[in-house]
Amino acid sequence: MTLYQTSFENFNKNYMGSAAMAVIVQSCLGGAAAMYVLSNGTSITQMLQLAIIVLASVFANTSILAQMKHKVIFNLIILSTVLSTLFILINKFLI
Repeated sequence: MTLYQTSFENFNKNYMGSAAMAVIVQSCLGGAAAMYVLSNGTSITQMLQLAIIVLASVFANTSILAQMKHKVIFNLIILSTVLSTLFILINKFLI
């Protein structure tokens, strides 16, 4: 089995706890990413990055609250985590 499949099975098996942790992690990670983006100014580029981070975090958290399919929620959580981490790294080390 792949890492994705085993992670999804663990998420699906412990959905209630995993969903609660995901809301907390997405909110904190999205907030940290927004902080790093805004620490470099408020130009159009930073505002676009901020919009992407906020939308990704909101979609992940809203999918949990809307009780969508577990696979959709899992994929949105992964997407939001990757985007937030990417923007943190870009704004911390490249810009």
